[in-house]
Amino acid sequence: MKRLLYLAAALSAAILCGCKREPDPDEAYKALTALEFTSSDEDFPNPERGFYRPVEFHGAAPTAFAATTVTSLRQFNYTLMLLEFYLTDFMESDISEQYLEGISSCFENLREGGGKAIVRFAYKDSESDKPWDASEAWVLRHIEQVKPILQENADVILVLQAGFIGVWGEWYYTSNFNMNPVSEASFTPRKHVLEALLDALPERRQVQLRTPEFKLKLLGLSVTDTLTSATAHSPAAVSRVGGHNDCFLASSNDTGTFHGDTEREFWKADSRYTIMGGESCKISSYCKCDNAIKALEDYHWTYLNSAFHTGVLSIWRTDKCFDEISRRLGYRLSIDKAFISPTVKAGEPVRLVLKMRNDGFSAPQNPRLAQLVFTGADGTSSAVTLDKVDPRTWYAGTVTTVDVTVPAPEKAGEYTLSLNLPDPEPALFSNPFYSIRLANQDVWDELSGYNKITTVSVE
Repeated sequence: MKRLLYLAAALSAAILCGCKREPDPDEAYKALTALEFTSSDEDFPNPERGFYRPVEFHGAAPTAFAATTVTSLRQFNYTLMLLEFYLTDFMESDISEQYLEGISSCFENLREGGGKAIVRFAYKDSESDKPWDASEAWVLRHIEQVKPILQENADVILVLQAGFIGVWGEWYYTSNFNMNPVSEASFTPRKHVLEALLDALPERRQVQLRTPEFKLKLLGLSVTDTLTSATAHSPAAVSRVGGHNDCFLASSNDTGTFHGDTEREFWKADSRYTIMGGESCKISSYCKCDNAIKALEDYHWTYLNSAFHTGVLSIWRTDKCFDEISRRLGYRLSIDKAFISPTVKAGEPVRLVLKMRNDGFSAPQNPRLAQLVFTGADGTSSAVTLDKVDPRTWYAGTVTTVDVTVPAPEKAGEYTLSLNLPDPEPALFSNPFYSIRLANQDVWDELSGYNKITTVSVE
């Protein structure tokens, strides 16, 4: 009798409050077989993201690092290098063929070793050494000279920092480009440089500017003109210009990086669809772990300098957030849930649903393929490219549903079904160093670069 009274009271309360059962988000997949996945906390190398190793080149020509050096950095989870080419010897002349050949050699060895580059050109690395940069005419000539190299090696370039202007190529201490531009005319020389850089790279690659103000001024934008999912990743300049903050967390305005909260909000929104990276330049109260993690999330950071600022990196290690930052820089993708057709018949459609989770700070930013691969017991594989699936839309802090139907293999037997997220560039496509590894336990095959989803019996 008491049980009946309790049930009646509960029903009455539900009616009075208008309560109803929340719909099961997986109800639509009840006819499919659920697959189990376990997330991993392991830190491991992945392409186009993470802490980078900086390398500077001075003198008559770059001496290229060995390809084995690039490969060996993977044991420390580094797949990125910042290549800083100083053109000090060519401020009033063409870049020599010897120097240009040295740049090309760096890219060749990077490709062979399995890495990618953040690229910057500059003229001086000291405030005491004037002039700090070359004239606009010589800068544009030098961009013209390196254009063929950038075009040819864009596959191993993550992003190009605007560089060229100012000490360290950071667009401030400049002898030839007006240190404090205000009028439209005073920004024009910098605009010419940006336009030349965008032209020097293929449309599938981005250029980073040092502050949000530069993107706003050089592209004629207002702070409300941020990218959206509809306008992102297009050939338009607005979609191809990101940012790099080289005084991250250094002060209330990151040492002049921001001129007020509106610029901060602009970069927060815009960086969801563009590459954000850089380094800190000094210790401040803003460097503490809680604030650092939030800022990395807010501005969708893809990469950070592993060598500077050492004091800030030490704070993160002491306060025990360094490992989290290392894991979450850029994307961190995993399969949250998955569902598959309960039976698979040879040559017939098989439905697969993947709930792709991104616990990183950013989405992948450069083009990336998605494939389903069936591998038979004899080791032969057949791949189906998912043309309508774009990993660049697997945004940070979200779970994206990938619901696809693909043909099963024509021959009956046991198959391993895998997800392959390779680099679309022809020279990198088959290299597992350039494929994305998922943050799930027991899925990664380092020889193929595939992530195992399940084993299927094709009837």
